[in-house]
Amino acid sequence: MPLKGDVYIGLGSNVGDSVGNLERAFSSISGISDFLIPSSVYVSSAAGFTTQPRFFNAVCRIGTYLSPFQLLHSLLEIENCLGRKRAFTNSPRIIDLDILLWGDLRIETTSLTIPHPRIQERGFVLAPLLEIDPSIVHPYYGVPLKDFYDLIPDVDKPSKIAF
Repeated sequence: MPLKGDVYIGLGSNVGDSVGNLERAFSSISGISDFLIPSSVYVSSAAGFTTQPRFFNAVCRIGTYLSPFQLLHSLLEIENCLGRKRAFTNSPRIIDLDILLWGDLRIETTSLTIPHPRIQERGFVLAPLLEIDPSIVHPYYGVPLKDFYDLIPDVDKPSKIAF
């Protein structure tokens, strides 16, 4: 049976052992996918609600037989199992998992939007995404994501960490 799609998932954490939280999330995601290719971990300032600790971010590429809504449900279950509490929009969090891209798929519902909104504005998403595949083109705009990343001021670009 062929894979329904190669999917890119964004991961973020800024509470507790953030790198450990990302590693646990990678492990959990690998349990619901055919393969998993992780990016390095990047650190950046928080976006939105900025009075909080820095974020540690990564992206993984997975292959899955799940539908987009089944995958969303599975990612929300992983967040819950890892201890995610939803206090308010852009609040500090143990783990945040987002479906970023799914090939050229476009979905816009109240519960799921693919490609993820504002992906083209966020260096902390683009840097690890481009590390995995520098040739990705935005499905709506038809523009390489690298072009969007190049427009982000250096001060707003994340730093890759070694651990």
